[in-house]
Amino acid sequence: MTILGVFIFLIILMTAGIGIDLMRFERERALLQTTLDRAVLAAADLDQELSPKSVVQDYLDKAGFPDSLKSVQVKEGLGFRKVTAVAQYGFPTQFMHLSGVDSLTANTASTAEESVQAVEISLVLDISGSMGETARGSGRTKLSHLKTAAKEFVAQILKNSDQTDTSISIIPYASQVNVGEALLDKFTNVTQEHDYSHCVNFIPEQFSDSDLHRGDRLERAAHFDPFTYSEGVIDIPVCPVRDGSAITPLTNNISVLNKQIDALTAKGNTSIDIGMKWGVALLDPSMRDIVGDLSADGIVPAEFANRPVNYDEDVLKVVIVMTDGQNTDQYLLNPSLRSGLSDVWYNKTAGRYSVYHSQGKKNYYWPRPGRRGEWANHPYGDNEKGTAVRLTYPELFARASLAWNAEYNYRFLPNNWGRWYQAAFSKINWKAKDQRSKHVCRAAKRQGIIVYGIAFEAPASGFKLISDCASSPSHVYDVEGLDIEKAFTSIASSIKKLRLTQ
Repeated sequence: MTILGVFIFLIILMTAGIGIDLMRFERERALLQTTLDRAVLAAADLDQELSPKSVVQDYLDKAGFPDSLKSVQVKEGLGFRKVTAVAQYGFPTQFMHLSGVDSLTANTASTAEESVQAVEISLVLDISGSMGETARGSGRTKLSHLKTAAKEFVAQILKNSDQTDTSISIIPYASQVNVGEALLDKFTNVTQEHDYSHCVNFIPEQFSDSDLHRGDRLERAAHFDPFTYSEGVIDIPVCPVRDGSAITPLTNNISVLNKQIDALTAKGNTSIDIGMKWGVALLDPSMRDIVGDLSADGIVPAEFANRPVNYDEDVLKVVIVMTDGQNTDQYLLNPSLRSGLSDVWYNKTAGRYSVYHSQGKKNYYWPRPGRRGEWANHPYGDNEKGTAVRLTYPELFARASLAWNAEYNYRFLPNNWGRWYQAAFSKINWKAKDQRSKHVCRAAKRQGIIVYGIAFEAPASGFKLISDCASSPSHVYDVEGLDIEKAFTSIASSIKKLRLTQ
């Protein structure tokens, strides 16, 4: 019985020892697998500058597996990196060696891949006048910070992606959105009162949907300046025409995008709603035939001729809307002044105006800025140098701001400011524009578009609107100064797709 008891005890001891060895082995194998998983993830990072093999080896060394790495295979190209690593570790046994098993071998393998999937991006950027102000804690303007951040974003997205799968549109906005002549001409039902600028006034219902079709009726925004005293060429038209203000549609050309960003200038009011409408529309499949035409014209790269793709395809659609302010009132010219002949004549040679006003024999007022005008029986030019030409309303308001026209051309009227300034335009107030912004943001999110919002030193009301617009609280950035660059970097990183595939 003693011999039998000793034998049973040894069996129990050996069994317990085997269990202990196996538990310790499984713990070490799990640690090796976890370490290898983290190592290949780090090695597959497209921003990783060290060689994948050295990264994996470093992880294993620090985890206590210095001689375990057997192989590292790397496959990479434009926009992706795939790293596969194999590790083997011989674990010495403490009890099992008594039965002739000196070690247990853990074989582990792991694969990670980072890639940027097919992406369509709309950058909706604020270029209103306040963007020309100096950023907090900085000697640079807010627009200068935006330019740096936006160009870095473009580089991060396009340099580390398959450029045939990634398109970026830039939609600058201020009082309005300059669609650009080439893009706006592709729409077949735009009113044609003038061709001085290329903005449209959307009706409220158009903010409730993400689409915008070639044949949709679009009212061309009148070209006029309600902000300044300017003449010759109006200074701040509600529809911007300055360099850098036009939409850049779907491109993967870094030079083209950087040139657009560098050309941005700050001037005018703020219309987040209109910026968002165009940003979302340029991601909607309803624009595909128009984009196809732009591609045929050489404006959009050929590889994007069939974009925007359908929402249910394997594509990520993203809007990044940035503002430093809040919606402000939108100005609309009185419908009676949008087209037709005015009562103002202009003598280009002399640089003189005349205004017809029936009052008897002398029906033409000849204004003289800074001095009293005079009356005559003909427009300035019949008996003077040059010829007077009657201006259409679009011609008049492309030359003279509403304030200048009221103050000088119509000085003879006792109600000149009431008639030719206050009654010359109407407004869509900022509260209505906030609602329009929310409607188009909701329409975008219903389609699965991811909306990021950046409030750059914006007031509380502006931040709230951007927060309501964004896909979630984690998609909102409230920043100042240099932090705007960090915000764009964070967004670029989140757009990239990092996954453990095996």
